[in-house]
Amino acid sequence: MKQNSAIQITHISKIYKTAYIETVALDNVTFSIDKSEFVAIMGPSGSGKSTLMHILGALDTPTSGSYILDGQKVENLSDDELAEIRNKKIGFVFQAFNLLPRITVLQNVVLPMQYAGIPKPERLERAEKYLKMVGLTHRMHHTSNQISGGQQQRVAIARALVLNPAILLADEPTGNIATAQAEEIMAIFQELNDSGHTVIMITHEPDIAAHSKRVIHLRDGKIITDEKNRNRKLVKRTNIID
Repeated sequence: MKQNSAIQITHISKIYKTAYIETVALDNVTFSIDKSEFVAIMGPSGSGKSTLMHILGALDTPTSGSYILDGQKVENLSDDELAEIRNKKIGFVFQAFNLLPRITVLQNVVLPMQYAGIPKPERLERAEKYLKMVGLTHRMHHTSNQISGGQQQRVAIARALVLNPAILLADEPTGNIATAQAEEIMAIFQELNDSGHTVIMITHEPDIAAHSKRVIHLRDGKIITDEKNRNRKLVKRTNIID
């Protein structure tokens, strides 16, 4: 494994079997992602991108091949070991936000640190730090069902960062928000990447992938292109979208 690699995928295949049929979701996929890269993984429905996202996020294991995440082999780990990897090394941002609606924004961000056993004063300090980073300290005592979709996604980003993960894995992160709010979210991802975070984003939208530094295209379970984004769309936060 290269010293600077955050992720190394080597000859990964995933086959789903039933009594009557085999479906090849990923077919001999190989690539690596360096630390501090911002990579978009694209493909149409059925291309294998969701399966790849589940493997990258240690939510599933491949049928064959090797996956090394931040220096650790993942493919043969037990369910408990996979859960530990997810908690320690991956920050998830999902299309559906996955916030608890009846607790406050601050409590949502604090929650993963409670499970990790981080002392309360440090939990609050970290939560407020990342809520400030996403521009939401003024909303931190509102419940998550009292704020907009764009704000909920910013809360999800803050929550994903509090355990200092090796990578930030975003699955269709702008799918449920308006265009102006989507630009705000992509500006935050670009800022995070500029400050050294490794960002991997699953998307089917070319306009969203255009914000990344590199785009991997999948079709029928195979990589068809893997290219630097030479016409990258750069955006900066000018006004927080409330």
